Amino acid sequence: MHTIRLKISDKVYDKFIRLLNRFTKDEVEIISEDEKFKKNQEYLEQELEEIQSGKATFHSQEELEKRLDKVIRKHED
Repeated sequence: MHTIRLKISDKVYDKFIRLLNRFTKDEVEIISEDEKFKKNQEYLEQELEEIQSGKATFHSQEELEKRLDKVIRKHED
C-alpha cells in the first residue's frame, strides 16, 4: 500500500472527497492531518532523531517489567 500527501484547493475539495469515498476502506483510507496527527508526527520525528543521533536510552524487557511492577505497587496502596 502507498501513502500520498496532497494539497487540494477548497474549490475542488468536496468533489475530490466524493471521488475517494467511492472506494472501499480496504482500497483507499482518508487520513486527516488534524492537530492531533501533526503533534504525533512531530513527536515521532523527535524520537527518531534522538535514536539516530545516539542520544536515546533503551531498556531491556526485564528492566521495563521491574519498573512497571514498582509503579503498580506504588499505586495499589
